[in-house]
Parts: sequence; C-alpha cells; structure tokens
Amino acid sequence: MIALQVIFWISLLLIFYTYLLFPAILFLLAKKKGEVAGPEKKQACPLVSVLIAAFNEKEVIAGKVETILKGAYPLDNLEVLIGSDASTDGTSQELEKLAADHPVIRTFIFEQRTGKPGVINHLAEKAEGEILVITDANVMLHERTITEVVSGFDHPSVGLVDTMMINTHLKKDGISEQERYYISREVRIKHHESVIWGSMMGPFGGCYAVRKSLYRPVPDNFLVDDFYINMSVLKQDYRCISNPEAKVYEDVSNSLREEFRRKKRISAGNFQNLAVFGKMAFTGPPGVPFCFLSHKVIRWIVPFLVMVTLGSSLVLGFQLPLYRILAILHGVVLAIPLLDLFLRLFKIHAVPLRFISHFVLMNLALLAGFIRYLGGIRSNVWQPTRRSRY
Repeated sequence: MIALQVIFWISLLLIFYTYLLFPAILFLLAKKKGEVAGPEKKQACPLVSVLIAAFNEKEVIAGKVETILKGAYPLDNLEVLIGSDASTDGTSQELEKLAADHPVIRTFIFEQRTGKPGVINHLAEKAEGEILVITDANVMLHERTITEVVSGFDHPSVGLVDTMMINTHLKKDGISEQERYYISREVRIKHHESVIWGSMMGPFGGCYAVRKSLYRPVPDNFLVDDFYINMSVLKQDYRCISNPEAKVYEDVSNSLREEFRRKKRISAGNFQNLAVFGKMAFTGPPGVPFCFLSHKVIRWIVPFLVMVTLGSSLVLGFQLPLYRILAILHGVVLAIPLLDLFLRLFKIHAVPLRFISHFVLMNLALLAGFIRYLGGIRSNVWQPTRRSRY
C-alpha cells in the first residue's frame, strides 16, 4: 500500500512539475540572468529563401505573398519558393499567376500528395539562400518579420530562430481564447529557454528560420517537421532561440473537433521525434536535456500519469479517506468537458470550465496520438485546420 502511495504522489508531482513548477523555475532563472535585448542589428542582408508548403490555400496564398513582398527585407536578397501539394481548389493556378507577376517567386506543383515535410525537403534542396524561412500559407508576416528573424543569426552560434506568434479572430463560443492562452504561455516558456541556454524546445511551426547548412531533411512519414528540424540543430551544438520582435499573425482555431484532430496528429509526431531524439533528454548541450525532459517528454506522458493517479487513488480510496476524496476530484475534473458541452447546448459559455475542458481534451488527444503512433504512421499528408474567420 505504501508503494502505491509513492507511485500516486510521484505521478501527481510530475504533472505539477511540467505544467507549473518548470515554467516557474525558467522564469526565475531568466529573471536572474536578465532578459537580454534582441540581437544587435547589422546591415548585412544575406540571401533568404522563404519556403511555403501549401495545400488548398487559394483563399490566403495571395495575401500571404503580399506580406512577404511588401516587407522591409530587400527583394534583391529574397526568393520565395512555394510548393502546391496536389491542391484541388485552384491554389496551383493562383501560384502560377503570382509567379508570372513577381520574379522572386518560384513555384513547384506536386501532382500527388507528398506531405508538408516532403514538400519542404524539396524546396530546401532547391533553395539558394543562406537562411531558410519556413512558413505556413495562413501565417501573415509583419513588414519587419524577415528582417528581425534574420538578425537573430548575427551570432554564429545560433542555428534556428523562431518568431512571435500573435493570434487573431478570437471568439467566446469555442476554444480560441483557451488556445490563445496556451500559445502565449508556450511563447513565454520557449523565450525563457532561449534566454537562459538557447535551448528552445521547438518553434511553433507557423514561421521560423534555420541556417541552410544545418537543415537536415525530415523523414518522409514524420508528422511534426518543425520539432525535428529544431532538435537536429540542437544536436549539431547550435542554439535555437526565439525573437519576440519578429511578429507574425495567425487565425487561431476555434473548433474543438478541429483542434483535437490537429493535436492528435502532433502527438503522434511527438512520439516519432521522441524515438529519434530520446537520448537528448539525458545528454547534450547545456540546458537541452533539462528542457527536453521537463518541457516535452514529461508533458507527453501526462495522460498516462493521470491514469496512474486516478487508478491508484481509486484503489487506495477503499482504505484511506484522503485518496477517496482525491479520486472524486479526479472524476469531477474529467467530467467537466461533459458539463461544458451540456452548457454550450444552451449557449452558456463558462470560460473557467472551458479552460479545464481544453486541458482534459488536449491530453486525450495526446493519448489518441500515442495510439496512432503505435499503429504505425505511413503517411504524413495533412488537411489545413479550419480557422476562426470562416
């Protein structure tokens, strides 16, 4: 019985640690070290290749290209490579028109679905730039985004630079507010990892930059290409950082079903990356093992830790009143998504409940992704997430 109690409290402590204690430790370490200012701006403008993998993005692709071409970065030092992954909505035709009007644009039309990693691998091979800016079609750039993200490479030890994601089109009737809070919290955590060790655990994927010399092709069946690229850079003993001055804008998801599907896919990809980079949770450059284990690995196994705490509290509850209470609390928390769903039928949007529902269901997505990973992943083709504005 004592052994079961130890298992319960260790599991509960790990959940508390990865979500609350670890971010607090980072905050204190970053504060002690001092929030460093952005990198010193230099006049050098290396050739930059912007890479975009697009599937059925006709509604946004022209606007995306416009944010790139109207930016402050000199067009003489810029090329834009866009791959249409067998789009069926007219994206390919739209790209041909854009390429005809703008010489800096190079288009690549894929006749069969290839998946984002495959498209990006192909574009990276064709790119001539020293710096690769990898960005999604729906992520809009500030006029100084490319200038700011490139400035992060002024220090030769930096291999990858992430941008600052700003979410738009928030609504109260879905999960966009909760998703915005989650993303903004992750931004802070990753920035602190950057400030302390340069060991940022993955860019957000919507827009980031990497030295072409450090780019390593992503395996064909991988679902989370940005984390693979990030960890490959860290493995080569280069730093991965975020630059809060490099702002980009994305329409955050508002649909719980869409977000569950997306996070399930990401979860399966996380376990793919864990299989490849698992050793880096215990060895590697300063800060990398600590951040990888604390920020990612433990968080990825939270669904299993919840099952352990729930199961052990149920068993212990037959003899010890404390654990009976804890088991009931477990049940209440896990039932909140059902209560939230019931209230939504009457158009009652309880924001605090929605945060708990978001936490529970996203961890269910983690579990579903793990099951998908165990079943084997043979394809990485994707469908764009439905966005709040539509």
